[in-house]
Amino acid sequence: MSFATAPMLKAPADYQAFRISPDDSNRLVIVYDEIGDGVPFITCVEIFDVGGRTPPNAHREAFEQFFVLAGEGVAICGDRRLALRPGGCLVVPPGVTHVVENTGPTRLYTLTTMIPDEAFGRLIRNGTPDSLDEEDLAVLAGLPSGPVRAVS
Repeated sequence: MSFATAPMLKAPADYQAFRISPDDSNRLVIVYDEIGDGVPFITCVEIFDVGGRTPPNAHREAFEQFFVLAGEGVAICGDRRLALRPGGCLVVPPGVTHVVENTGPTRLYTLTTMIPDEAFGRLIRNGTPDSLDEEDLAVLAGLPSGPVRAVS
């Protein structure tokens, strides 16, 4: 496969959301991947519903990075339990079994990148298309989310 040779720019309206399986508690919003964009990695925003989690998984060659955009959760990596908070960034090396779980009262959003892709983009794209609501679009646009409270 030939890879992209020119800069690319996308906006939230360009992104596609999927659930790998219809009953999954998280959605994946592809930002860039090999199939759609010709890059040798995948970057997506994972949106975890309250109580949502990934299944235990490990990657043969890929490093996976989770940058927390909003919400809170925990990553279980082998025998370690790591708190996830906005601005925190977790890198999971190849071969480490891990789970990411939303433990907070609101959705958990992570900017997730895998290098190399290891067919993750194909797995996502073969899932069920889904939609984004106003809260999702606000987080993707970098706007504050959640209820607005008046200051007295």
